[in-house]
Amino acid sequence: MNLIVVGVSYRTAPVPVLERLVTSPAEVPPVLAQLLAQPYIGEALVLSTCNRVEVYAGVSAFHGGLTDIVSVLAARAGAAPADLAPHAYVHYDAEAVRHAYRVTTGLDSMVIGEAQILGQLRDAYAMAAEHDATGRLLHELMQQALRVGKRAHAETGIDRAGQSVVSAALNLAAVASSHAAGPHATDSEPAGSHAAGAEPVEGRGVLAGRSALVVGAGAMGSLAMATLRRSGADPLYVTSRGAERAARLAELYDATAVTGLDLSTVDIVVSATASSGHVITPADVTGPVTIVDLAVPRDVDPQVAALPGVELIDIERLGASLSADGGLSADKAAVEGIVAAEVEAFLAWLRSSDVAPTVAALRSRADDVVAVELRRLSQRRPELTDEQRADVARTIHRVVQRLLHQPTVRVRELAAGPGGDRYAALLRELFDLDVPSPGAVNGVPEVDS
Repeated sequence: MNLIVVGVSYRTAPVPVLERLVTSPAEVPPVLAQLLAQPYIGEALVLSTCNRVEVYAGVSAFHGGLTDIVSVLAARAGAAPADLAPHAYVHYDAEAVRHAYRVTTGLDSMVIGEAQILGQLRDAYAMAAEHDATGRLLHELMQQALRVGKRAHAETGIDRAGQSVVSAALNLAAVASSHAAGPHATDSEPAGSHAAGAEPVEGRGVLAGRSALVVGAGAMGSLAMATLRRSGADPLYVTSRGAERAARLAELYDATAVTGLDLSTVDIVVSATASSGHVITPADVTGPVTIVDLAVPRDVDPQVAALPGVELIDIERLGASLSADGGLSADKAAVEGIVAAEVEAFLAWLRSSDVAPTVAALRSRADDVVAVELRRLSQRRPELTDEQRADVARTIHRVVQRLLHQPTVRVRELAAGPGGDRYAALLRELFDLDVPSPGAVNGVPEVDS
């Protein structure tokens, strides 16, 4: 079983393509079922966030597995595989491990170092495991990827900026709204009082004097509400299809839960729902307002951006604004070093674990040979007592185990190094061992994540 990652992200595809691929939690189980029904896929996991959709899979052959995954994703996007292929990226074996680690450490994120991806990957793995879509390979990869992500955040300053997609988007909103007074900017904190790039949105008071409405009371909506409150926006409102969830979120952040959309009463709107259609259309916008659309598929009709006085910040615009590394070059280099070392450690484990079935098969072959010879001895020397037979059996087993000990220890050591797979293959060839391909196994030690 080999590891492959096939994905589409904001870097490789326009938002309309990404929108068609985004998979909600409710849609993940049938997608997993479709993947596992393919001939070359033995394990699968789907990671779907606002800026990437990725399939991690254990496959029996590279080209066959790639074709299977692309066909499932293309069908979901309503496109031909050939049309989707230019927007996809592929990582295989060692590079797939490296990519997984770069994802969990935040190196591959739109906002470098953001920690949200750890929770998103953990949820994706839990979903796959719940539906029996993971085996030994993906189980170990996910456990180690989560551990590496936590290690990078603990040992480097990669997340010292403290930004997330939400805070980065609101930083743009603060700059945008500073150029024109919103409908409810206060006299004590004029809307133009914060120059572009003056301080990050997490700073208290950056959005003081701006009123804000959050549309959606899910995880992203909750993060938006928390960020708005820390940045001084007030008053705050929240609306959601789930009135109870909106009320709970409003209570947590001293906000007001409202029904319906009235954008004329606020300076900033943050929309983060799981809706499959547009939540905000041109008809909903009646005056100047800054709108942050954090949803994929998009909550806001793109035509809203053409309305006078409207600033629309979506994932596409946010991605274009975050091309710089934010002064994190040294930290990025440190994390890349961690990733490189951890990739080698994982590959060593993989090579070592791949030889285990061969070693087990060799020992099983030895046990079979001993059993046959003991039966022959019993037939030739029926006068031996049970005690004598037991002594002979113990002696033979001891001799065989001692003969096998050093070669099996050494082959494990050799298998852990580069090119180690050839030692297991040689052992199988020498002893004519029939070793089945390893499937899903239980009991792999888990890493606390």
